[in-house]
Amino acid sequence: MAKPFTKNAVRLFLYLLLWVAGTSISSPLFGQTAQSEPAPLAELSVTDAIILGAVEGVTEFLPISSTGHLIITTHLLKLDADKPLMDAQGQPLWHKKPTRKNPNGEPLTLKLAADTYTVVIQVGAILAVVLLYWSQLISMLRGVMGRDSNGVRLFRNVLCAFIPVAVVGLLASKFIERHLFSIGTVIIGLVGGAILMIWVERWRWRRGGVAGGFKEPADLYAFDALKIGFIQCLALWPGTSRSMVTIIGGYLTGLSPAKAAEFSFLVGLPVLAGAAVIKGWRSGAAMIDIFGWSNVLVGIVVATISAAIAVRFLVGFLTRHGLMAFAVYRLLLAGILALCFYL
Repeated sequence: MAKPFTKNAVRLFLYLLLWVAGTSISSPLFGQTAQSEPAPLAELSVTDAIILGAVEGVTEFLPISSTGHLIITTHLLKLDADKPLMDAQGQPLWHKKPTRKNPNGEPLTLKLAADTYTVVIQVGAILAVVLLYWSQLISMLRGVMGRDSNGVRLFRNVLCAFIPVAVVGLLASKFIERHLFSIGTVIIGLVGGAILMIWVERWRWRRGGVAGGFKEPADLYAFDALKIGFIQCLALWPGTSRSMVTIIGGYLTGLSPAKAAEFSFLVGLPVLAGAAVIKGWRSGAAMIDIFGWSNVLVGIVVATISAAIAVRFLVGFLTRHGLMAFAVYRLLLAGILALCFYL
């Protein structure tokens, strides 16, 4: 990867986003001006936006669960209230008005906006990977066009690893949002993931420390990539970590820690993009109504910067130390959460 190009691209991208964030307050946006934009229904401070962006960026690609950390963070910031918001006349505001099929409707709540916000700012993590791994993305594009045999195999493997989690996630997304977004499920996911990490590290070192470390992601068979995709479905449980299970899937199919992490980053692009599009489609308008739109840009910029730092850190750390330190962190965090919330 050409480091000067990457540094310049990152710098240019950040300047552009900061310019947009700074000037769009007084510029037309989607046919509206700042003066005509309705005031947000609830306050999301710049500090809250920065904190959420930093937590998303740092935890998205580290094997410690971004969803779990964001659930904890929104709780600590008191952004998880599910009390219906009211208008000036004291009437409830609706995300989805009551109908015959759904007589209770779906009111606008702070939790609805915060849950949507934490998914939408994943765009920042996506942009970080695009900027850092542009050469692999160009290779896949050339492969689709029939100009790069290595790139077309990598594209095939990313697609095979994406399909299972996309199908299962789409079918189960509403159930997960309604029943699994809680501190208790995060604790279970953290502990379960830590046990899995300890087991796979012991397995890897029994096999000499490197399980097929010379293999590249493009060298995987399509069936191996599909297995990684099915393993990735475990991450739909909050607190498990998509990055963690994808890295473990890479271990089990013969990738070194560094290559497993890089494959995890690439597979994360369609997974995160799909989640952001679906969540934005379902409740993005409600998020804007409640929080306004300007702090969405702040969260994305902060997530981009912090994710880029986390990605560069993780590849080097895994090469030297493996996953064991992250397993210990997860167990400690689960213990602290259990003490704070249940004991």
